[in-house]
Amino acid sequence: MRIDPKTIIRFTLEYFDSIRDLFDVQLADGIIRKESASAIYEKGGSHIEKQLQEYRLVRNVGGDFELRPEYFHFLKFVLEEFRPLLPEHIEKYNHSITELFRKIREEIYGDVTILNSRIKSLAIEVREFVSTVEHNTLSLLEQTRALKANADKIDYREKVQRASYWIDYYILPLNRILDVSNTESIIHKLYNLSEFVNNKRLNFHDKEAQDNFEQLYIQLLQTNDDLLKQSKILTNELLPLIERIRTESRILTGFITYLRNPYKTKIPSLFKRKQYSPYSSNVAINTKAYMEQFMNDEAIIIDDDFDGGNNWIFNKDYFKEKLKEQLPVENFFNWCNTTLKEEYKSIETDKLFALTTLLFEEDLLLEFDEKNKKQKLKTKEYTLQVPTIAVSNHGIF
Repeated sequence: MRIDPKTIIRFTLEYFDSIRDLFDVQLADGIIRKESASAIYEKGGSHIEKQLQEYRLVRNVGGDFELRPEYFHFLKFVLEEFRPLLPEHIEKYNHSITELFRKIREEIYGDVTILNSRIKSLAIEVREFVSTVEHNTLSLLEQTRALKANADKIDYREKVQRASYWIDYYILPLNRILDVSNTESIIHKLYNLSEFVNNKRLNFHDKEAQDNFEQLYIQLLQTNDDLLKQSKILTNELLPLIERIRTESRILTGFITYLRNPYKTKIPSLFKRKQYSPYSSNVAINTKAYMEQFMNDEAIIIDDDFDGGNNWIFNKDYFKEKLKEQLPVENFFNWCNTTLKEEYKSIETDKLFALTTLLFEEDLLLEFDEKNKKQKLKTKEYTLQVPTIAVSNHGIF
């Protein structure tokens, strides 16, 4: 006979204290021993044992008991009693998600019913993975803060050991799982899955499967945001906090060890008096040297007839008109050579380079030698190797 769900909820509410005691025992020991169960039933009412069995909330395990997994996880969620899981446990989602993704990709055009079932199963696995990561981060954060506050007066050495244990076995491995740059991490595979699902949600022959791909894609977008948030908590809050616990505890542990036997080593100078001055001790000598350089003034002669040199300015319009008058030019650099000798009786490198800017004019058409023939051009400073370039006006020679 099926039990009305409301009856189970009312029963949980009415006998919540006893159910909480059963939950705490199973959370601590992994199972509810017969003796522990009897003590809880006696305290809360022996009749609840029959109701727990009738409502299928507990089951026998070799003479002992345990809350059924579904009910246990519900209570764990309500009470926020999350134990951090080892990364090896979380890594199982890597296999399940990878395997489902592989089957979807390889049998994408197979049985549509099986395909839709796999897409929904994949969504469930992703959802459970994100939930597990969030629970792990929350549990580690709470335990770390409690360790920092040290309300239980834990020995400093034990604090160091716990902090080191959490870093080595929980935080760093979990951080690697959430490292998108690691090609073997789950989050990297979710990124690849997201690209595949995005393509199929936009272009797939079956409407129901396309809708399922659409829902999975929206879920993956949210998953990315959620995992990014957890990763930030790990790297920006949890890891620095627990590292600070480890560092502070080591310092205090060492100092306490020293105080227990202060005569074993020489007492260090914890405070050393030192006087500082706002100015250098050599300020008097430096000031004297600075002033002495102005005592003997030397005569300064200003020559108004100074010739600053011949600063040549390139007249681009003049040389462009000169080039256009001679178009077509079969060899541009030969033209530069002739023009500079006519104008200045010599070829200077800076003037040659100025002329080469004419090659970038839009109304001139350039044609390079197909054989890539080079020629040598001598200036006053250098010997340059230049290409053979023909120049025409609008492509007409």
